[in-house]
Parts: sequence; C-alpha cells; structure tokens
Amino acid sequence: MTDIKAPPGIIKRLAVVVYDLLLLIAILFLATLVLLPFQENNLFQPNSWQYSVYLLIVSFFFYAWFWTKSGQTLGLLAWKLQVTDENGNNISWQQALIRFTVAIFSWGLFGLGFIWVLFNKDRLTWHDIASHSCLRWKQTN
Repeated sequence: MTDIKAPPGIIKRLAVVVYDLLLLIAILFLATLVLLPFQENNLFQPNSWQYSVYLLIVSFFFYAWFWTKSGQTLGLLAWKLQVTDENGNNISWQQALIRFTVAIFSWGLFGLGFIWVLFNKDRLTWHDIASHSCLRWKQTN
C-alpha cells in the first residue's frame, strides 16, 4: 500500500517522465508541423538554433500549463501525483519556469539533480528545491 504522506520515489518519478515524454514527442511533432508552411520552399532546417529555442519554448508551455492549472501532466495524472507549492497549491508560472529550467540542467548533468531524490531526506530533486515546489500524491476528495 502506498504511503500518501511520503513523497514518491525515483521509480514513480521515472515512470512519470516516460509517460510525459511520449506525449511531449507527439506535441513537438505537431509544433514542427505548424512551422512547415513558413519554411522557405517548405524545406525544414532542423539544425537552426531558432528551431531548438522554439521547441524548448513549446516544451516549457506544455509542462507549465499543466503544472499551473491542475498540477498534473498526463504522466502525473496516471500515477496519481501532483506538482504543488509548499502549501499544497498549484505552482505559479514563475515557479514553473524555475522548475523547468533547473530540470533541464539537472538532466544535462547526467541526471544528478534527479538522482538527488535518493539522497535528500525529503525526497526532493534539484528542481523541487529551486522552485519551492514538490511532487505529492494527489488527494482525492
């Protein structure tokens, strides 16, 4: 039985990442499809820095929208988890930006910020700590 007081461990977090990544890939394909008519001769330039920034912005809005509105992406919903601030409320857009940015650096450093959950007594990742947010079990009414 799941202890709803204890924050989720690394396995649940990885499961959420996999779920969300599958949906994010589909959204990034759609975002790319939207750009195609605006390309010169409909040729696509995937190596451009503008395209990378565009996909990064789309990714941010994907996560931030869900985190700020309901606290749950599809992966979080599937595992009955929720991103909240320290008081149990939905996070702000500023917290979402900090969380997203630190998570990118966290993964970029061989996942160290994510693995930090194994060493932190409160099971917090670097992006949890930096954004003053946390992953909790969703409370059912």
